[in-house]
Amino acid sequence: MLISLLVLSFLIFFHELGHFLAARFFGVKVEVFSIGFGKKILKRRWGETEYCLSAIPLGGYVQMKGQDDSNPTNTSLDADSYGAKTPLQRIAILFAGPFANFLLAFLLYIAIASLGVLKLAPQIGVVSEDSAASAAGLMEKDRIVAINGTSIRIWDEIKPIVTQTQGSISLLVERADETLLLSLTPKLSQSQTLFGEAIQERLIGISPSGETVTLTFRGVQSLGFAWHETVRAATLIVQSLQKMIEGVISPKEMGGVISIVQITSSAADAGIVTLFMLTALISVNLGVLNLLPIPALDGGHIMFNLYEIIMRKPPKEAVYIKMTYVGWALLLSLMAFTIVNDILRLSGAYQ
Repeated sequence: MLISLLVLSFLIFFHELGHFLAARFFGVKVEVFSIGFGKKILKRRWGETEYCLSAIPLGGYVQMKGQDDSNPTNTSLDADSYGAKTPLQRIAILFAGPFANFLLAFLLYIAIASLGVLKLAPQIGVVSEDSAASAAGLMEKDRIVAINGTSIRIWDEIKPIVTQTQGSISLLVERADETLLLSLTPKLSQSQTLFGEAIQERLIGISPSGETVTLTFRGVQSLGFAWHETVRAATLIVQSLQKMIEGVISPKEMGGVISIVQITSSAADAGIVTLFMLTALISVNLGVLNLLPIPALDGGHIMFNLYEIIMRKPPKEAVYIKMTYVGWALLLSLMAFTIVNDILRLSGAYQ
């Protein structure tokens, strides 16, 4: 529980730190830097800014002069205010928060690359009957060393080559003390996407044994791994949102802060690498969600500033205020929904 709260607080702090540093870079006065919402439990003033720890640990905020989501009528055009900056400068300040989350995930993935990434080994566990693998003579405990001349280190590297290659493929396989070169033609078979959608794919009909290998990366390789994992996590989150809108993923699958606490606690028990992996994923998730074009989120404010750049005038104050309140209502409703979802899931109501 304590580790979960520390992880959430750290992610929120890093996000808000991005806004804070960008605001100060452009000369905007930051009045409040808070971790959490609601009543301020601890607070201290350094310079122009009041730093707070607030009662509700479900987020945080940086309150800049002339920009207040809780009171959108509180504006200012003083030289050190948010409103006095150009739309592009405001967009940079807004984007800095999500960017900080992406940067944190990237740094965590570099650390993970150095500590060692646990992956499934390319060792066969089960060979399906009447499959291409069975016809070619593949057997349990065979280890796939290469496909079409491409070296295979982990199980995840097998499927992309198999599904994307036309015609037959050649497999270099280790069996006991011998090395075999086998040729087979994948069969078009029924499969499922990550989101449970039925698709037709070229498959050879094997599943992993469960044996694992640890991969470590150094130098430039660790940077490549971190970049790939950060982009993959962001893509997965965007695709998940898309599938939820399309109705492929049930709203029952949505989780809130209770799920995050529960999963983070389990990850902490599993070891530092697992905890770092989950923390990086949550950080990317925060970055992506904050860029959604919902008023009261960073993406919503970026949308308003893009409107100002395109139309050469800011949106009408009445429209801006109404949309901000609608955005808050949507966010609070979504937060309440995910909390109820978590409670129902924990109580077994969805079983």
